[in-house]
Amino acid sequence: MKNTKYIITLLLIFFIKISYAGGFIIIDPNSQNSSVPNRLNPYIIEHKSLNVSVFIKDQYAQTTVNQVFYNPTNSNLEGWFLFPVPKGVVIKDFSMEINGKKMQAELLDATKARKIYEDIVRKLKDPALLEYSEQQLFKVRIFPIEANKEKRIQITYTQILEKDNNTEEYIFPLNTKKYSSQELKNISFKIDLESSSKIKTIYSPSHKMEIIRKTENKAVIGFEANSLRADLDLKLFIGFDKSKIGISVLDYKEANEDGFFLLNISPGKLSENQKIINKDISFVLDVSGSMVGEKLEQAKKALEFCINNLNAGDKFEIIKFSTEAQALFGKRVLANTENIKKADDFIKNIKAIGGTNIDEAINLACNEKKSENRPNMIVFITDGKPTIGETDENKLITQIKSSNVENTRIFTFGIGDDINTHLLDKITEETNAYRTYIAADEDIEIKISNFFNKVSSPILTDIKIVFEGNINAKQIYPKKIPDIFKGSSITLLGKFEKTGNTKIILQGKVNGKDEKYTYNADFNQNTDNEFIAALWAARKIGYLLDEIRLHGESNEVKDEIIVLAKKYGIITPYTSYLILEDEEINIANNNIPVSNSIFKERFADEDAFKTNSKAEFENMSKKSGRSGVISSSEVQNLGQANTISDQKQGISRMAYYDKNGNKQNLSSQVKNIQGRAVYQKQDQWIDLYVQNTKYQDITKIKFATKEYFELLNKYPETSQFLALGKNVKFVYKNKQYEIVE
Repeated sequence: MKNTKYIITLLLIFFIKISYAGGFIIIDPNSQNSSVPNRLNPYIIEHKSLNVSVFIKDQYAQTTVNQVFYNPTNSNLEGWFLFPVPKGVVIKDFSMEINGKKMQAELLDATKARKIYEDIVRKLKDPALLEYSEQQLFKVRIFPIEANKEKRIQITYTQILEKDNNTEEYIFPLNTKKYSSQELKNISFKIDLESSSKIKTIYSPSHKMEIIRKTENKAVIGFEANSLRADLDLKLFIGFDKSKIGISVLDYKEANEDGFFLLNISPGKLSENQKIINKDISFVLDVSGSMVGEKLEQAKKALEFCINNLNAGDKFEIIKFSTEAQALFGKRVLANTENIKKADDFIKNIKAIGGTNIDEAINLACNEKKSENRPNMIVFITDGKPTIGETDENKLITQIKSSNVENTRIFTFGIGDDINTHLLDKITEETNAYRTYIAADEDIEIKISNFFNKVSSPILTDIKIVFEGNINAKQIYPKKIPDIFKGSSITLLGKFEKTGNTKIILQGKVNGKDEKYTYNADFNQNTDNEFIAALWAARKIGYLLDEIRLHGESNEVKDEIIVLAKKYGIITPYTSYLILEDEEINIANNNIPVSNSIFKERFADEDAFKTNSKAEFENMSKKSGRSGVISSSEVQNLGQANTISDQKQGISRMAYYDKNGNKQNLSSQVKNIQGRAVYQKQDQWIDLYVQNTKYQDITKIKFATKEYFELLNKYPETSQFLALGKNVKFVYKNKQYEIVE
């Protein structure tokens, strides 16, 4: 009898680990209808596909979920299909079909659902489902799950979306990583969006989604993946505004802490009477000998694309440079048919030869006086370091500053690895532009043409943001706000001290004329948008790392990076060395007991990991070579982080072997809970706050005991920590808890 119970428990554990997004199945091997033999077999319910279609109109959302599972065993199975309702969502209607047959699903409120989850935790000795313990639950019995056959499940439900600061939030449960050792396969999302109001901002912090705006009131949002590690719920924020430029405001604030905010700014779909700003643009192309061959041919095609996609009112110039710089027209000219034909002929005849005179090329591009009331930009494409004229990096930057009196944006494209990344990066830093690096095996034409599509049509330039009121907004990133272009949006992240109402004033220029837009927003104590704090931290760390890269180290900057990286779990090749070193010093000084260490005694070869981490950190000082290019690109991506995945720069280089010889990844072993990072170390999770000596009043509780569930029911918010595993150290309400097996 004991063996039978042991087998049943193992079977249950096995099957709960193969649950999937949207909903999941728990097999009941003890059922009389099930043909599971009385022995342990390697059952694997395979996930074949997940297709989600959503229709959203004026806070009403209808979601249809199609999932296909496959039972590869020779046994018919019986079980429960469970569908946790996203937190805060009110379901108005719910229907389910299994292989085309309508089924009646039972809706359990959060209290009854928690009882179900607690029972499962007791049986399986697996706390993962506690993550849903504050949510409602739909459940339905499934029989049979036929041997060697697919099981198709379709769910349709409707809901009313919450709206705050003119912004709606849609959530779909995709965070099922803990229930599957496999990645999700064949995933597709299509969201049809309609509104009686003008749709302005569309933003997802969780996934990189394609946004196609049909009209001012309609859009289609899509996401597809052949394979996906499901560790984040899909979140989508939709903002509405009557103004020409729309703003969505999201906030996050824990009690007695500074708050964080995110502003997403977008013009939405332009109406016919909204004019594009005419611009002046100079294309500066390196044609030195090192560009010969495929590189030059791709660059020429990219240049032809840009020239032929100029707006009718734009003016342009082409400058090629090698030993000397040569302009096509001698001044910027209108993008009419005649001038575009001359430009095409000029580009076709470009050949690669000679040295690299960056000095003369930039001076020539900056010489012409800026046209009044028009944005001015330079697209600078090179594959080398300066070899002729002024070659000193700092002197070149000084010259560019003095010659660029018109505040022209200079966007740089570095091709290959033999380039001075610090020079190109300082150029973009000084001119409020951004850099792009193109590896030797990447398509130059695609990279440059994609960039040009984004910046070809300015909407608002020379932007400033002002906050009126007592919220005390501060530390906003990026520090220099970029221009807004057609079909794009910009995201600002910052901190605020006090809750309350504020006026947000957006100022900028349209065809030289000052424009001002005013918005009202409420900044509240709100713990629903944890991702904002971590995104803000990523941006600030990116900014500080760039300061180190381009202007040298200081202890103050390094200390600030350490504090932010540890608190928010921003683990990259450039932060890991700093936080490893910091923890080592604190342990040596008895500020942190070894038992509460997060990084020490984690690695099979700690010295080797420290050596590699130090080398990665020092790569930032390299001005050229592959490691210098990678550092520049990743630090910029961190400083421009828009989604949670953007925080994980260099994740492939954070792999290590633990003391048991298992391959792990440091960047993946961290979660943000209640405003700070919790780290996984072997089979234990450690809240960063346990390293604070003021939280040394420890309550030890054994996993799945009466005291364990009493804690959960007294403080449901602790479920976020308890769901991590059977060995967890965490701080809640100024008290440290330690869950042990």
